[in-house]
Amino acid sequence: MHANLVIITGYNAERLKLAEDTIKKETPFANIRPLTLDLSSLSSVREAAAEVNAIPGPLHVLIHNAAATIGQFKLTVDNLECQIATNHIGPFLFTKLLAPKILAARTAHYTPRVVFVSTFAHGLVTGVNFNTLGRPDPAIYDAMDSYYQSKAANVLSAIELSKRSKGQINSYSLNPGAIFTNIMQKGEATAAMQKMGVLDADGQPSSEIFKTIPQGASTTLVAAFDPTLNDKPGAYLDDCVVFNEPIPPGSSDRANAEKLWTVTEEIIGETFTF
Repeated sequence: MHANLVIITGYNAERLKLAEDTIKKETPFANIRPLTLDLSSLSSVREAAAEVNAIPGPLHVLIHNAAATIGQFKLTVDNLECQIATNHIGPFLFTKLLAPKILAARTAHYTPRVVFVSTFAHGLVTGVNFNTLGRPDPAIYDAMDSYYQSKAANVLSAIELSKRSKGQINSYSLNPGAIFTNIMQKGEATAAMQKMGVLDADGQPSSEIFKTIPQGASTTLVAAFDPTLNDKPGAYLDDCVVFNEPIPPGSSDRANAEKLWTVTEEIIGETFTF
């Protein structure tokens, strides 16, 4: 398997360059294209999508791996709550705008894929609060709850995208596992992880559940490339295998998935078509 081009995205140019240099250090001849993308801004999403669409050729795999800092209530430039905007609404719009390029990758022997990186914690909420999705309410905001809701939205998005594309796109969601990355070292995430006993008093890992970054990335790679998943569109993965049965109704109910899709379309002001 060989990728002719890998587009990496991020809102921080310095970290994008670091990621590009790290990849090229391990794979010197890799064709890497950094792309500035702020998922919390719908205009930034549209600009980035236009840049991708201007690149010749189809898009075979789209992986949504971004997550906003878990912190105090914050509105985006579009007056959306920052976590739900970055983790769900921005990726939804990005997928919508790139859909023609993704569909162009489909052949008689290959179905393109869209992957949403979620978390096991999507099951810690009853689902997405549709009342506040487009109308944030600081009075009832809870940082961890907002994060969990956005990750439930990832699972629902994979289910609905696979259904609506009618076999033209295979979409999956997954739990990468607990990985000690930046998101656990910012905002209110550290305190929440300490309360769970996952991080110690110094904010360092105190549990054997943690995976290395390569271990954590493995399930994403399975979702993106494993051909045995071809007949399992919309599946949720954990530890590199399909793990659908434990998903609670809030993250798996098809009525919830359909409603989330419709409400998100209303928020972005665009209809997703195939």
